[in-house]
Amino acid sequence: MRTRTEPRTRLVPHTIDGETLMVTEEYTVDVPLPPRDWDHIVLTGAQVAVAVFLAIVIVWSTSSIGDLLARAVSESAIAYAAATGFSAGWIVCMAFEWLNRYDPQRIRRPRSAGHAFLAADMAAVCIHGWVVDSFTVGVIGAVLSGGAKWLWTIALDHQAAPLDARTQQWVAVKRGQVGSRLALGAVRRQLTRVESRAAAEEAALRTSPDADPDGPDDPADGTDADILPINPSGLTMKDAVRTAWDSGIRDKTSVTRYVSSAMGRAASPETVDRYLRALKVGA
Repeated sequence: MRTRTEPRTRLVPHTIDGETLMVTEEYTVDVPLPPRDWDHIVLTGAQVAVAVFLAIVIVWSTSSIGDLLARAVSESAIAYAAATGFSAGWIVCMAFEWLNRYDPQRIRRPRSAGHAFLAADMAAVCIHGWVVDSFTVGVIGAVLSGGAKWLWTIALDHQAAPLDARTQQWVAVKRGQVGSRLALGAVRRQLTRVESRAAAEEAALRTSPDADPDGPDDPADGTDADILPINPSGLTMKDAVRTAWDSGIRDKTSVTRYVSSAMGRAASPETVDRYLRALKVGA
């Protein structure tokens, strides 16, 4: 039996001057090696070969189709960039095939789309061979693209374990439940944004001057009848004190109360008293 040596660590007691502490000690053990998994080795090698084959086919197809498209545009970089779309289309579809390998219903659409992209890729490669007077080379390049797609399908079928009918239904129901949770989360976030926007607009309307239902021409009612019709926007404290003085109010406390009501804020008694003394001197 084949073995391999592995380092291990363990805690051992170590005593110095009568004090014992646990310290780490390194040691090695021989563990048996498991037998080689040839199935896994072969599968890994096959996957690497398919990946390398795909890379070669992509380079070949892009080169051929890019040279074909470069005859119609002035910039060759644009032509080769567009040429990558032919191979990228069926390769992306192969990726979706892999993601849906356990669902025979969901895998049909990306597989059909991949075949359509592959057909366009093969046709473009053949046309390029015909344009450069080497139709045989174009056919060979197209066959390479088809062979890469075929190998990928074989590898995918090997990886996709078949599910019985009940298990497939269970997976479909579970996927629907998770999808519903994701959809509801997105809808809730959208509703939250809409509600926040509506609340902000309602708050703006409430704070807008035009939102006051009582206009300047509306008859005063309730407690508004006790408020003097003075516009506080252009009223100063000095003007308010003079108005109270002209109305016959002489008591400082009464004048201060009137000025505070007219100004819409608390008036300073000292300032009111100073204005009142000035009016008394002028009288």
